[in-house]
Amino acid sequence: MNTVLPRIAARNLLRQKKRTVLLAGAIAFGIMIVTLINGFAGSFIKNVSENFAYLMGGHVFVSGSEYTASGKRISVIRDDSVIMQALSDSGEKWSSLQKTSETSATLIFESKSIRQNLTGVDLAHSAMLKERLALIKGSWDNLAWPNAIIISQSVAKKLNVLPGDTVVAQFQTITGQNNVGEFRVAAITVDSSFVGAMMTYVQLDYLNSLIGLGKNEYMSLGIMLEKLDRSGAFANSLYTSMKGMGLQLFDRSTKQQESGSTTPFQSMIREQNNETWTGTKYRVYTIDDVLAQAKQIVVALDTASVAILIVLFAIVMIGISNTFRMAMYERIREIGTMRAVGVQRTEIRSMFLYEALFLALAGAVAGIILALIAMTIASLINFDAQSPVFLILKAGHLSFYLPPLRALGNILIIAVLTLVAVYAPANAAAKMPPAEALRTVK
Repeated sequence: MNTVLPRIAARNLLRQKKRTVLLAGAIAFGIMIVTLINGFAGSFIKNVSENFAYLMGGHVFVSGSEYTASGKRISVIRDDSVIMQALSDSGEKWSSLQKTSETSATLIFESKSIRQNLTGVDLAHSAMLKERLALIKGSWDNLAWPNAIIISQSVAKKLNVLPGDTVVAQFQTITGQNNVGEFRVAAITVDSSFVGAMMTYVQLDYLNSLIGLGKNEYMSLGIMLEKLDRSGAFANSLYTSMKGMGLQLFDRSTKQQESGSTTPFQSMIREQNNETWTGTKYRVYTIDDVLAQAKQIVVALDTASVAILIVLFAIVMIGISNTFRMAMYERIREIGTMRAVGVQRTEIRSMFLYEALFLALAGAVAGIILALIAMTIASLINFDAQSPVFLILKAGHLSFYLPPLRALGNILIIAVLTLVAVYAPANAAAKMPPAEALRTVK
């Protein structure tokens, strides 16, 4: 391999240090901005999915639906033995299970009230709940109370309650009848997010008795996996296992999406709502199905990063093209001398293109390094748990993930754009007659 031209190209860049630094700096800035966007988008959906999985109690979910004698559709799983058998037959591994029932209620204490979602779980035996909730008042021992309720700090402040106080809840049963219940505040937690502040946990058995479900019944089974990226395959395997047992199942796919604002999961639910059946019909879905709209945000961010990359470097490339055109005229006698001693036109062109390539690679590498430094600094910032952005964070911190192929793709785009920008002046330099170049006076 001929290394003379690359060495000459590198020497020419070093001869004009200030110009080289400015051009490489412009490239580095563009790469840094795009890399930060790509890094944020890379971790966005994973963080949102994991945070919602902890709020909802699983990565994969099974829910049951049936019609009452009056024709009202309700959510209920009355006998989960077949689901447990299907889990076993699927051969898939899971880390924990959580049975839940939910209702929307108005909590009242003295003259104050607030609207909350009551989520019924087995408080005393929910290891998952203890992992993700931090108590600031009360005790885990209080969860043995049959009517225990765990509320967030913001709710406690709104109602002005302390552990041991009794709050009244107004809600509707699964059949639509109004009902009330009394709950005793067992613990107050740090708000995990603005969504977490709306989550209130109560004893599953007690909530079931109030909303019209039996002791061993519930609305949804949450299955927590060891890895989030296994949720799709796990759900498909469980779906196949349940179908093989003869259970009635809603189709996991959807035929069409009604509008751009409707996610595939929403379309699937709408289609299912038009179905009729007898007995219990089950739905298997994943946290990613629920958050399909969040994936659309990631796609939008990726598209925006490409658009920003093109716009930034369209501007930068104009500057690079003009700069190399000036460099050609500055080195016109040098070019003439090289042509006079036998250097071919293609070699002159290659020399300029090597300079452009080295410039692009140096700027791209510097931009990625600067982006990594910025990511590291940003990840050290600790955000308030009540911040609206908390759901896109990882343990209260910004996190970034830059796929290696995406980084290489950005470098390749920059290299190609830089070569295209420099090709015209490089070609003009190569076509210059030696005699004319030697006669030129700067």
